[in-house]
Parts: sequence; C-alpha cells; structure tokens
Amino acid sequence: MSAPKLKVLSLGAGLVSSRTPSSLLTRSERLARSPVVRRGGQWWLVTGSGSILATDPTFAGELDRFAAAMTAADQAVADLRSQQDDPPTPRSGRQR
Repeated sequence: MSAPKLKVLSLGAGLVSSRTPSSLLTRSERLARSPVVRRGGQWWLVTGSGSILATDPTFAGELDRFAAAMTAADQAVADLRSQQDDPPTPRSGRQR
C-alpha cells in the first residue's frame, strides 16, 4: 500500500485564517472542531503554519462519511429541540 499523496500549500492563499473574509469562510466547512476543512469539494488539513490537501481517496472517503454522520446527528438534535419547543398536543382519551 502506498503512502497518501499530499500537496502542501501555504495559508497565504487565504484558505483559513483569522484574517480571512467571512464571505470566503461561508464556502468552507470545518469538520467538527477539527483541523479539517472542506473547500471546493476537497478536504484540507489546516494548521497555523500551512495547509495540506488530502488527496488519498480512502482518507477523503472516510472524511465524507464522517461529515455525513455529523450532519445527520446535527439534524437529529435540531429535530429534538424543535419538538421540545412545540406546545404539547392534547391527548384524546380520559381526562383527570
């Protein structure tokens, strides 16, 4: 098995930094408080000293699956919170 192919780019391109305009950040998705960002359909590992493009298809597939699971979990939590905010419906049957 060969090692994953990695391409190193500097943060000077503006992928993610504290000086990045908010409009650029809206097109990037950070994965669950991790140093992993999806931008333009590609996964990037981001640190303070630079960014690495994740080009290994197996690794990228795992990131895709994890992102999908996180999205599903976030939606489930939002649905539960929405149900808790709804007023209770009257139950049919006997009353006390």
